[in-house]
Amino acid sequence: MSAHSARRRWRRPLLVAAAAASIAVPSVAFATDSATDHRPADAGARTPVQALDDTYYQDAIGKTGPELKAALHTIISDQTKLSYDQVWDALKKTDEDPANASNVILLYTGRSQSKDTNGGNPDEWNREHVWAKSHGDFGTSTGPGTDVHHLRPTDVSVNSTRGNKDFDNGGEELSEAPGNFTDDDSYEPRDQVKGDVARMILYMAVRYDGEDGFADLEPNDEVNNGSAPAIGRLSVLKQWNDEDPPDDFEKRRNQVIFDEIQHNRNPFIDHPEWVAEIWK
Repeated sequence: MSAHSARRRWRRPLLVAAAAASIAVPSVAFATDSATDHRPADAGARTPVQALDDTYYQDAIGKTGPELKAALHTIISDQTKLSYDQVWDALKKTDEDPANASNVILLYTGRSQSKDTNGGNPDEWNREHVWAKSHGDFGTSTGPGTDVHHLRPTDVSVNSTRGNKDFDNGGEELSEAPGNFTDDDSYEPRDQVKGDVARMILYMAVRYDGEDGFADLEPNDEVNNGSAPAIGRLSVLKQWNDEDPPDDFEKRRNQVIFDEIQHNRNPFIDHPEWVAEIWK
């Protein structure tokens, strides 16, 4: 963030903010076990995450640091790839409003909007590359440019305001998207999706490591990364991951992508603690 930008302290505990969010999401099969279930771990069925550890993540369990990152890269690189046109229909599934199957939830505003209002005009929604596609210059080519783990429906003008800025705390609040802040070189999303943004960025850093003809994407602790295959600010993304853990909407989205679309997972939604194991 530029030196002249005013710094703001963390505004409120994110768990409180999440509880106050106006968007209700239902419990899904992949949600965390109920706090009222006091059975010993070996006394009943395996949790969904434990089942994934026994199967999908089995080659990553017990690893840390670069070995964990390399194992996860191998695991999540086994995926179905989409064209950019196919992303429209994919987002209508992944980001469907649990309270209204005709709508999607927009990432930065949190607004529920008709699936049919996608496009490029003001107040329509379009396809936001959370890892800005100019950071590594991958465009909309099949691969990182069409990976729905980091593509989200967003309001057209809010998407334009975010542009290709890095992520950080601070700036002026957006009148069109209260709770979002921006300045000359960074963007801060609303509290309810800060962790989502962090986990999408870090997924991209593990998935795309210089193979397949694309750049090696890596987070760093800077802003103003321009067209370099880097995005920041890593220390802030790690904080967001810790303070805004995966909610039911994010978990459901991960499951839909796995079951119906790309058939790979964002490991940091299943195991948020792996962020600290890789980026120490």
